[in-house]
Amino acid sequence: MLLHGGDREEARNRLGTLWQQLGPDGDPLHRCTLAHYLADAQDDPDTELAWDLRALSAAEGLEDGRLAAHDSAAALRALYPSLHLNLAADYAKLRRPDAARAHLDRARAASDTLDDDRYGQGVRAAIDRLDRRLREG
Repeated sequence: MLLHGGDREEARNRLGTLWQQLGPDGDPLHRCTLAHYLADAQDDPDTELAWDLRALSAAEGLEDGRLAAHDSAAALRALYPSLHLNLAADYAKLRRPDAARAHLDRARAASDTLDDDRYGQGVRAAIDRLDRRLREG
């Protein structure tokens, strides 16, 4: 609520405290989700990229066999389109179009797992918007 209300600094502080409490061995879904939000709370594009990379790393952190058996596996897979979309947007902000395009392509490929609901439609629309922006250069 703080983040969406515009208090980015307090959101960063509280989310950072949660990150410390969760620790490196916390549930991958929780680590992924928290890093995803922490990225959104950043003012510096390089720091935002670092948090988005942490989010992706947390999602990819489980070995394939463990991921399939993990309760959070489906939720993690549903986050991949958004994780790659955020990375693509980060790289676009940092004027790294090749990296942006690579993650946008991964976002689009991963979007096949999304339902045709409001969330899925929103992510797909955001992928299309960023794609147009990258093509316009």
